[in-house]
Amino acid sequence: MNLKKTWNKKYGKSEIVTKDNSPCKNIEIDMVKLTKGDKKIYSEADKEYGLLILNGKCTVEGATFKYENVGERETVFEGNATCVYVPRNTDFTITACGEVAIAVCKCPSTNDHKPALIKPTDVTGKKLGKPGWERHAMFILDERVEADQIYIGEAWIDGGQWSSYPPHKHDDMNMPTEANTEEIYYFEFEKPQGFGIQKVYTMEGDIDETYTVKSGDFVEIPRGYHPYHSAPGYKSYMLWIMAGPIRGFYMTTDEEHKWLNN
Repeated sequence: MNLKKTWNKKYGKSEIVTKDNSPCKNIEIDMVKLTKGDKKIYSEADKEYGLLILNGKCTVEGATFKYENVGERETVFEGNATCVYVPRNTDFTITACGEVAIAVCKCPSTNDHKPALIKPTDVTGKKLGKPGWERHAMFILDERVEADQIYIGEAWIDGGQWSSYPPHKHDDMNMPTEANTEEIYYFEFEKPQGFGIQKVYTMEGDIDETYTVKSGDFVEIPRGYHPYHSAPGYKSYMLWIMAGPIRGFYMTTDEEHKWLNN
Protein backbone atom coordinates (compact mmCIF):
# COMPACT_ATOMS: atom_id res chain seq x y z
CA MET A 1 0.00 0.00 0.00
CA ASN A 2 1.49 3.32 -1.08
CA LEU A 3 0.13 6.21 0.98
CA LYS A 4 2.58 8.85 -0.26
CA LYS A 5 2.01 11.34 -3.06
CA THR A 6 4.09 14.28 -4.29
CA TRP A 7 3.25 17.69 -5.75
CA ASN A 8 5.85 18.93 -8.23
CA LYS A 9 4.80 22.56 -7.58
CA LYS A 10 4.06 23.21 -11.24
CA TYR A 11 1.74 26.06 -12.21
CA GLY A 12 -1.96 25.45 -12.72
CA LYS A 13 -4.17 22.93 -10.95
CA SER A 14 -2.67 19.60 -9.88
CA GLU A 15 -5.15 16.95 -8.73
CA ILE A 16 -3.10 15.20 -6.05
CA VAL A 17 -5.60 13.21 -3.99
CA THR A 18 -8.81 12.03 -5.64
CA LYS A 19 -11.50 9.52 -4.74
CA ASP A 20 -10.09 7.27 -7.49
CA ASN A 21 -6.43 7.23 -6.44
CA SER A 22 -6.62 7.21 -2.65
CA PRO A 23 -7.80 4.92 0.17
CA CYS A 24 -9.21 8.09 1.77
CA LYS A 25 -12.78 8.50 0.52
CA ASN A 26 -13.77 11.71 2.31
CA ILE A 27 -10.87 13.97 1.31
CA GLU A 28 -9.69 15.18 -2.08
CA ILE A 29 -6.92 17.74 -2.55
CA ASP A 30 -5.92 19.91 -5.49
CA MET A 31 -2.82 22.07 -5.36
CA VAL A 32 -3.30 25.32 -7.25
CA LYS A 33 -0.37 27.56 -8.15
CA LEU A 34 -1.07 30.70 -10.16
CA THR A 35 0.63 33.88 -11.32
CA LYS A 36 -0.92 37.36 -11.26
CA GLY A 37 -4.20 37.51 -13.14
CA ASP A 38 -4.54 33.76 -13.60
CA LYS A 39 -7.94 32.30 -12.78
CA LYS A 40 -9.19 28.89 -11.74
CA ILE A 41 -12.92 28.10 -11.76
CA TYR A 42 -14.50 25.40 -9.60
CA SER A 43 -17.92 23.87 -10.18
CA GLU A 44 -18.32 20.49 -8.50
CA ALA A 45 -21.53 19.11 -7.03
CA ASP A 46 -22.07 18.11 -3.39
CA LYS A 47 -18.62 19.07 -2.12
CA GLU A 48 -17.55 21.57 0.53
CA TYR A 49 -14.18 23.28 0.23
CA GLY A 50 -11.42 24.60 2.42
CA LEU A 51 -9.05 26.83 0.42
CA LEU A 52 -5.88 27.05 2.51
CA ILE A 53 -3.60 29.77 1.13
CA LEU A 54 -0.05 28.52 1.55
CA ASN A 55 1.57 31.72 0.30
CA GLY A 56 0.65 34.79 -1.73
CA LYS A 57 -2.65 36.58 -2.28
CA CYS A 58 -5.79 35.88 -4.25
CA THR A 59 -9.44 36.82 -4.63
CA VAL A 60 -12.10 34.13 -4.12
CA GLU A 61 -15.52 34.99 -5.53
CA GLY A 62 -18.89 33.25 -5.78
CA ALA A 63 -22.43 34.42 -6.48
CA THR A 64 -23.03 35.51 -2.88
CA PHE A 65 -19.53 36.37 -1.64
CA LYS A 66 -16.27 38.01 -2.67
CA TYR A 67 -13.12 37.86 -0.58
CA GLU A 68 -10.65 40.23 -2.20
CA ASN A 69 -6.88 40.19 -2.00
CA VAL A 70 -6.74 37.69 0.87
CA GLY A 71 -3.57 36.00 2.13
CA GLU A 72 -0.82 37.64 4.18
CA ARG A 73 2.28 35.44 4.22
CA GLU A 74 5.09 34.84 1.76
CA THR A 75 5.96 31.36 3.01
CA VAL A 76 4.26 28.80 5.25
CA PHE A 77 6.79 29.66 7.97
CA GLU A 78 5.82 33.34 8.11
CA GLY A 79 2.72 33.66 10.25
CA ASN A 80 -0.79 32.33 10.32
CA ALA A 81 -2.70 31.13 7.30
CA THR A 82 -5.74 32.54 5.54
CA CYS A 83 -8.49 30.09 4.61
CA VAL A 84 -11.80 30.30 2.74
CA TYR A 85 -14.69 27.91 3.36
CA VAL A 86 -17.01 27.39 0.39
CA PRO A 87 -20.20 25.36 0.93
CA ARG A 88 -21.53 22.65 -1.36
CA ASN A 89 -23.01 23.34 -4.80
CA THR A 90 -21.36 26.77 -4.98
CA ASP A 91 -19.46 27.75 -8.11
CA PHE A 92 -16.49 29.98 -7.40
CA THR A 93 -13.43 31.52 -9.04
CA ILE A 94 -9.91 31.95 -7.69
CA THR A 95 -8.01 34.92 -9.17
CA ALA A 96 -4.33 35.37 -8.35
CA CYS A 97 -3.27 38.82 -7.10
CA GLY A 98 0.37 37.85 -7.62
CA GLU A 99 1.99 34.46 -7.34
CA VAL A 100 -0.12 32.32 -5.04
CA ALA A 101 -0.20 28.68 -3.91
CA ILE A 102 -3.39 27.17 -2.48
CA ALA A 103 -4.32 23.77 -1.11
CA VAL A 104 -7.88 23.23 -2.30
CA CYS A 105 -9.33 20.64 0.09
CA LYS A 106 -12.67 19.00 -0.75
CA CYS A 107 -15.07 16.79 1.20
CA PRO A 108 -18.48 15.31 0.41
CA SER A 109 -21.29 17.45 1.82
CA THR A 110 -25.03 16.99 2.20
CA ASN A 111 -25.98 20.18 4.03
CA ASP A 112 -26.00 23.87 3.15
CA HIS A 113 -23.74 26.23 5.09
CA LYS A 114 -22.52 29.79 4.78
CA PRO A 115 -19.25 30.75 3.07
CA ALA A 116 -16.62 32.02 5.49
CA LEU A 117 -13.28 33.80 5.48
CA ILE A 118 -10.86 32.70 8.19
CA LYS A 119 -8.29 35.45 8.64
CA PRO A 120 -4.86 35.02 10.25
CA THR A 121 -6.18 36.80 13.34
CA ASP A 122 -8.92 34.15 13.60
CA VAL A 123 -6.43 31.29 13.81
CA THR A 124 -5.84 29.88 17.29
CA GLY A 125 -2.53 28.34 18.32
CA LYS A 126 -1.55 25.78 20.92
CA LYS A 127 1.82 24.47 22.01
CA LEU A 128 1.44 20.71 22.30
CA GLY A 129 3.56 17.88 23.66
CA LYS A 130 6.59 17.49 25.90
CA PRO A 131 10.36 17.76 25.27
CA GLY A 132 11.11 15.47 22.35
CA TRP A 133 7.64 15.75 20.87
CA GLU A 134 6.83 19.44 21.08
CA ARG A 135 5.07 21.23 18.22
CA HIS A 136 3.09 24.39 17.62
CA ALA A 137 -0.38 23.57 16.27
CA MET A 138 -2.66 26.08 14.57
CA PHE A 139 -6.42 25.51 14.35
CA ILE A 140 -7.91 27.16 11.28
CA LEU A 141 -11.10 25.72 9.77
CA ASP A 142 -12.37 24.11 12.95
CA GLU A 143 -15.58 23.89 15.01
CA ARG A 144 -15.98 27.67 14.90
CA VAL A 145 -16.91 27.41 11.21
CA GLU A 146 -20.12 25.55 10.40
CA ALA A 147 -19.37 22.68 8.00
CA ASP A 148 -20.18 19.02 7.40
CA GLN A 149 -16.84 17.20 7.55
CA ILE A 150 -13.86 19.37 6.71
CA TYR A 151 -11.43 20.30 9.50
CA ILE A 152 -8.09 21.99 8.75
CA GLY A 153 -5.05 23.10 10.67
CA GLU A 154 -1.27 23.45 10.49
CA ALA A 155 1.73 22.68 12.66
CA TRP A 156 5.34 23.77 12.82
CA ILE A 157 7.76 21.16 14.10
CA ASP A 158 11.35 22.01 15.01
CA GLY A 159 14.11 19.71 13.86
CA GLY A 160 14.61 16.73 16.13
CA GLN A 161 11.02 16.78 17.42
CA TRP A 162 8.18 14.30 16.92
CA SER A 163 4.59 15.18 16.11
CA SER A 164 1.39 13.13 16.32
CA TYR A 165 3.19 11.58 19.26
CA PRO A 166 2.70 9.51 21.34
CA PRO A 167 1.16 7.67 18.38
CA HIS A 168 -2.58 8.21 18.16
CA LYS A 169 -5.39 7.12 15.88
CA HIS A 170 -8.94 8.20 15.05
CA ASP A 171 -10.53 5.44 12.99
CA ASP A 172 -13.17 3.94 15.30
CA MET A 173 -16.49 5.49 16.23
CA ASN A 174 -16.37 5.32 20.01
CA MET A 175 -17.53 8.70 21.21
CA PRO A 176 -16.86 10.69 23.25
CA THR A 177 -13.32 9.26 23.15
CA GLU A 178 -12.67 8.56 19.48
CA ALA A 179 -14.29 9.44 16.14
CA ASN A 180 -13.84 7.86 12.72
CA THR A 181 -11.84 10.51 10.87
CA GLU A 182 -9.56 10.32 7.84
CA GLU A 183 -6.53 12.59 7.64
CA ILE A 184 -3.94 13.74 5.12
CA TYR A 185 -0.64 15.48 5.83
CA TYR A 186 1.19 17.88 3.49
CA PHE A 187 4.81 18.84 4.25
CA GLU A 188 7.21 21.66 3.55
CA PHE A 189 10.65 22.33 5.04
CA GLU A 190 12.38 25.60 5.90
CA LYS A 191 15.57 24.42 4.18
CA PRO A 192 15.29 22.89 0.69
CA GLN A 193 17.22 19.75 1.69
CA GLY A 194 15.07 19.19 4.78
CA PHE A 195 13.32 15.90 5.38
CA GLY A 196 11.31 13.95 7.91
CA ILE A 197 10.04 10.44 8.60
CA GLN A 198 6.33 9.58 8.60
CA LYS A 199 4.92 6.28 9.84
CA VAL A 200 1.41 4.90 9.37
CA TYR A 201 0.58 1.61 11.09
CA THR A 202 -2.31 -0.34 12.56
CA MET A 203 -2.23 -2.55 15.63
CA GLU A 204 -3.47 -5.42 13.46
CA GLY A 205 -0.44 -5.00 11.20
CA ASP A 206 -2.30 -4.78 7.89
CA ILE A 207 -0.83 -1.28 7.45
CA ASP A 208 2.82 -0.72 8.34
CA GLU A 209 4.33 2.03 6.18
CA THR A 210 7.35 4.31 6.69
CA TYR A 211 8.16 7.19 4.34
CA THR A 212 10.86 9.79 3.92
CA VAL A 213 9.01 13.05 3.27
CA LYS A 214 10.33 16.27 1.72
CA SER A 215 8.77 19.54 0.60
CA GLY A 216 5.76 18.86 -1.61
CA ASP A 217 4.99 15.42 -0.18
CA PHE A 218 1.64 14.15 1.08
CA VAL A 219 0.89 11.14 3.28
CA GLU A 220 -2.63 9.73 3.43
CA ILE A 221 -3.95 8.32 6.70
CA PRO A 222 -7.13 6.34 6.02
CA ARG A 223 -6.75 4.72 9.45
CA GLY A 224 -4.13 3.75 11.99
CA TYR A 225 -1.46 5.45 14.09
CA HIS A 226 0.65 8.10 12.35
CA PRO A 227 3.68 9.50 14.24
CA TYR A 228 6.01 11.90 12.42
CA HIS A 229 9.61 12.98 13.07
CA SER A 230 11.34 16.08 11.70
CA ALA A 231 15.02 15.42 11.09
CA PRO A 232 17.41 17.32 13.41
CA GLY A 233 18.32 20.71 11.98
CA TYR A 234 15.29 20.89 9.70
CA LYS A 235 12.18 22.74 10.82
CA SER A 236 9.10 21.41 9.07
CA TYR A 237 5.61 22.61 8.26
CA MET A 238 2.65 20.25 8.28
CA LEU A 239 -0.77 20.99 6.85
CA TRP A 240 -3.34 18.56 8.23
CA ILE A 241 -6.75 17.98 6.71
CA MET A 242 -9.25 15.83 8.60
CA ALA A 243 -12.69 14.65 7.49
CA GLY A 244 -15.36 12.63 9.21
CA PRO A 245 -18.93 12.73 10.50
CA ILE A 246 -17.81 14.28 13.81
CA ARG A 247 -15.40 17.21 13.49
CA GLY A 248 -12.74 17.62 16.15
CA PHE A 249 -9.86 15.94 17.96
CA TYR A 250 -11.30 12.66 19.22
CA MET A 251 -8.52 10.09 19.31
CA THR A 252 -6.88 7.31 21.29
CA THR A 253 -3.22 6.68 22.02
CA ASP A 254 -1.40 3.45 21.17
CA GLU A 255 -1.72 1.39 24.37
CA GLU A 256 1.98 0.48 24.34
CA HIS A 257 2.96 4.16 24.44
CA LYS A 258 0.25 5.57 26.72
CA TRP A 259 2.71 5.81 29.61
CA LEU A 260 4.37 8.73 27.84
CA ASN A 261 1.33 10.88 28.61
CA ASN A 262 1.83 10.47 32.37
